Amino acid sequence: MKKIILVLCTGNSCRSQITEGYLRHFADNKADIYSAGVETHGVNPKAIATMHEDGIDISKHTSNNIDEYYDIDFDFVITVCDNAKERCPFFPTKAKKYHQNFLDPAKAIGTEEEIKEQFRQVRQQIKDYCRQFVTDNL
Repeated sequence: MKKIILVLCTGNSCRSQITEGYLRHFADNKADIYSAGVETHGVNPKAIATMHEDGIDISKHTSNNIDEYYDIDFDFVITVCDNAKERCPFFPTKAKKYHQNFLDPAKAIGTEEEIKEQFRQVRQQIKDYCRQFVTDNL
């Protein structure tokens, strides 16, 4: 039976989008993956580009608000930033909650190349986390 996973972040623009992409990749058909934010900021073009570098297309992802998913009985809710964990509304669900705070690459500063490198570092951290999460839970 497929598991249902929600990835939650502040704006559903970078970290949650990257996490959704990797969970879809590693879970294959073992889970339905959703991502949302406590706000919506649109999918960050740099997140799309950095995932494209690793062969994963998230260009069709949308930025969704947590309010859209209240009627889904999730098996897992993963918060990927401290702000979302603190602001995560109560879900009337049996979902197991996981939390891993990743730095927000959208707040990276420096040259264009330094910013790209920060996106790549966060991408790798998320990729490793997702691979392990799927191994441990699916």
